[in-house]
Amino acid sequence: MVDNGQIIEVGRKKATISGKVTAGKILVDGLGVGDVGNIVLRDRKQLSQDGIMIVVVTINKDGGEVAAGPDIVTRGFVYVRESEQLIEDAKEKVREAMDICTRKHITEWAVIKTQIRERLGKHLFEKTGRRPMILPIIMEV
Repeated sequence: MVDNGQIIEVGRKKATISGKVTAGKILVDGLGVGDVGNIVLRDRKQLSQDGIMIVVVTINKDGGEVAAGPDIVTRGFVYVRESEQLIEDAKEKVREAMDICTRKHITEWAVIKTQIRERLGKHLFEKTGRRPMILPIIMEV
């Protein structure tokens, strides 16, 4: 019995294992061969199971307060027309996260995005039992 990658030499009277070569899974993605990393595969698996929620917030460059939004777009998570209350609650959680950042004078985008992700992620898990990928987008005007 041989394993993947083992070299078998076959003669007239016998066959022997004569070496080993590198063998394993080769992932093909579009035009690329073998260039799909574990992080990409993990993200794709999460998207396929729980979907994505994109949160767009526009903030005022001078004061840091919310100028527009939050607007929410989902894909593969919930059907928006049947989940209007969930989306409104999600918008409220984003507003709360933004208010906390404004009160604490937090202007660093990474911190604001983390605050939105944490607050919204916890709420969505409590309501749906799912953890969609949350992608906050902050625009300055």
